[in-house]
Amino acid sequence: MILTDTGPLLALLDRRDAHHQRCVDMLKHLPPEPMLTTWPCFTEAMYLLGAAGGYHFQSFLWKLVEDGHLKLHDMTAAEMKRMNELMRKYQDTPMDMADASLVALADSMSLKQIFTIDSDFYIYRLADGSKLEVIP
Repeated sequence: MILTDTGPLLALLDRRDAHHQRCVDMLKHLPPEPMLTTWPCFTEAMYLLGAAGGYHFQSFLWKLVEDGHLKLHDMTAAEMKRMNELMRKYQDTPMDMADASLVALADSMSLKQIFTIDSDFYIYRLADGSKLEVIP
């Protein structure tokens, strides 16, 4: 599964988004498996999609989940502890909760790639000191 940030979820569902076409094109090159995100990212996407287009846009995000194209990860206690550590470490960036949840999940599941348009992921490091490969 490809770890997926809020930005691509918005861009894929809102044709007016500046990153829409780039994310649609990239999706065609990703493995044919579900995207994986966290509840903080999903919540953030729901809020932003609601502001952009109301429930009409939000319903598309729900459909991704219902159709199995997007999986939501329930954070474990250890992952939440890691989120707090990450937000403390990157407080000058600052790292938000959604980003922290993705890095913590990448650490716990040994994921090395993230589908994002957020340049902060070039800064963040995993627990072993490595960085995530940012797609696109």
